[in-house]
Amino acid sequence: MPESSGPGIHRLAVVTAGATLMLLFVGGLVTSTGSGLAVPDWPLSFGQVFPPMVGGVLFEHGHRLVAAMVGCLTLALALWTVLREPRPAVRALGLLMLVAVVLQGVLGGATVLYRLPLAVSVAHACLAQIFFCLSVTLAVVTGEGWRRVGPPLVLRDGSALPTLAALTTTVVFAQVVVGALMRHMKAGLAIPDFPLAFGRLVPPLVTPHIVVHFAHRVGALAVAILVGWTAARVSAEVAALRRLALLAVLLVGVQITLGALTIWSARAVLPTTTHLAVGAALLASCLVLTIRLGHAERVEAAPLPASRLHRALA
Repeated sequence: MPESSGPGIHRLAVVTAGATLMLLFVGGLVTSTGSGLAVPDWPLSFGQVFPPMVGGVLFEHGHRLVAAMVGCLTLALALWTVLREPRPAVRALGLLMLVAVVLQGVLGGATVLYRLPLAVSVAHACLAQIFFCLSVTLAVVTGEGWRRVGPPLVLRDGSALPTLAALTTTVVFAQVVVGALMRHMKAGLAIPDFPLAFGRLVPPLVTPHIVVHFAHRVGALAVAILVGWTAARVSAEVAALRRLALLAVLLVGVQITLGALTIWSARAVLPTTTHLAVGAALLASCLVLTIRLGHAERVEAAPLPASRLHRALA
């Protein structure tokens, strides 16, 4: 396998991923405060590069400034990977990030110019999460752990754990998509109580807003079950990834708590926005688990000693 380009590109990838998570939080502030059209033009803001930062302009233009920073980091990262990274797949990943960030900027502009159309707004939110996943992936594959400095990560041959982790990551992403749809449909309080729904386990599904909101709650239950199952299997089979698996479990608990606080507080800005960011962190942790498990060395399970085999068959 070709050597990677060294620790510098890894550090830049980590910074880019961290800046992207911050961008997700700031973007969440825009929708939580209803500031999406506080600046009605694009790419300038009221025809200026830096307008007065008052009211909703603070959130919307602040979001644009952080997005510009992430764009510059991504450009630098893409150039570095193309010029210095020997692995073709990693170079392609850097270029894919650059394409994604450009497309994300265009979607952001369309969101403003076309007055927050639902399809474009949801696509903008989902592409943001995809871009975050790409940045996390690049940070993982350029790190020392990927180059196997120290003992390799070992997984029993035939283990279904990588498939389970991939399924969990897919379901978490689907939950993020439903959450984005609920957020931009303004269906966050379509069911105003928690943990019940209109005092029932299953609410009357009489409006699209209630359907989407309840689907998000059902998705949260599916995520909790899958993350817990995956963490239990990881703890039993791959001790080196136990902390990461437990982090995912912790994030699920925090996320459910934030979801409850969002409803109980009638969508207060801080819990509502933090709920979005923690969801992204949960998605990233599941993704890293999936990538690391997929990269693990496979070894055949050791045969039972004759004495233990005899007892097992007796």
